[in-house]
Amino acid sequence: MSIPTSTRQWILQNKPTDLPVLSSPDPTFELVTIQLPPLADNEVLVKTLYLSNDPAQRGWISKDVDPDRLYVKPVDQGACMRARGICEVIDSKASKLPKGTVITGSPGWAEHAILRATSCNPIEEVPGLAMTHFLGALGLTGLTAYYGIKEIARAGPEDSIVVSGAAGATGSMVVQIAKKMLGCKRVIGMAGSDEKCRWVESLGADACLNYKNETFKDDLIKATEGYVEVYFDNVGGEILDLMLQRMAKHGRVAVCGGISNYNQSVPYGVKNIFEVISMRLEIKGFIFFDFVRQGKGPAAVQELVDAFQAGKITLGDQNETVVGSDIEHVPETWMKLFEGGNSGKLITKLEGGESLAQK
Repeated sequence: MSIPTSTRQWILQNKPTDLPVLSSPDPTFELVTIQLPPLADNEVLVKTLYLSNDPAQRGWISKDVDPDRLYVKPVDQGACMRARGICEVIDSKASKLPKGTVITGSPGWAEHAILRATSCNPIEEVPGLAMTHFLGALGLTGLTAYYGIKEIARAGPEDSIVVSGAAGATGSMVVQIAKKMLGCKRVIGMAGSDEKCRWVESLGADACLNYKNETFKDDLIKATEGYVEVYFDNVGGEILDLMLQRMAKHGRVAVCGGISNYNQSVPYGVKNIFEVISMRLEIKGFIFFDFVRQGKGPAAVQELVDAFQAGKITLGDQNETVVGSDIEHVPETWMKLFEGGNSGKLITKLEGGESLAQK
């Protein structure tokens, strides 16, 4: 295979205030071709095999975001859209990453990228497990779920918990970790269709509620009779507001995401804030970076692998939605996140070209 000297990539052309626009005179993203510079020492040239699609990416491109209030640097206008991915090293000036090594890294929405070797993590194959799970259940998504439910919410056998976005990448792992690893006495999920709810229940949830049903509020009250000690929030907005009324005294809320507001120029305002006072609730936001920086990531991943190999948690095709796409349609796949078009982790399989890792 000849070494490429250029690559196509999607850049951020216009920062959105509402839903990103893919086709208009002023689209959010633009596909461009750039020249690749020669490799420097301790750099690798990689071919992108799979891309991670994450709701958090929406926050990185918002027009009015204050960089000082973000946990990562925003994507600059004109820069390649940032994304994690699984890549194959096709040229190397790093002794520990020879050609053919498959790694996780941050290539962005690009066919090829030059990465610092220190930013790449070689994938160690787990028998019976697709490598794509290192972008989800055994990657940043799984670490977010583990950190949030175990250390932030401090969930245990005596707790009943509710998980919103339970059919998503993080929520589906929270359900399994809470029920099968931490032994929580009752786990209640929320998802956007009856089919997704049945899948969440198959993962171990005692019940899962379709938040699109007209009876959802009544269903929630019935399912949380006696109230719950823990709420793992992936969505924010009105559902967070409702859950503040369903928390037991001294309950803990782990705030992971707010996808219901990500594409709203005027976000939903929480109205039931007095519940925090009257019920002495603890609400804490968290970012997985903090957990990783503490050096706890590798041990947590190994614990998840051990749980999989022991049959405690399920990791298979149903835990991820892998969509084949050429580079031209990468943004369209990402947008499925905001349409509810996935169960588990949404991953783009970048098509085109030969790769040892995809054979």
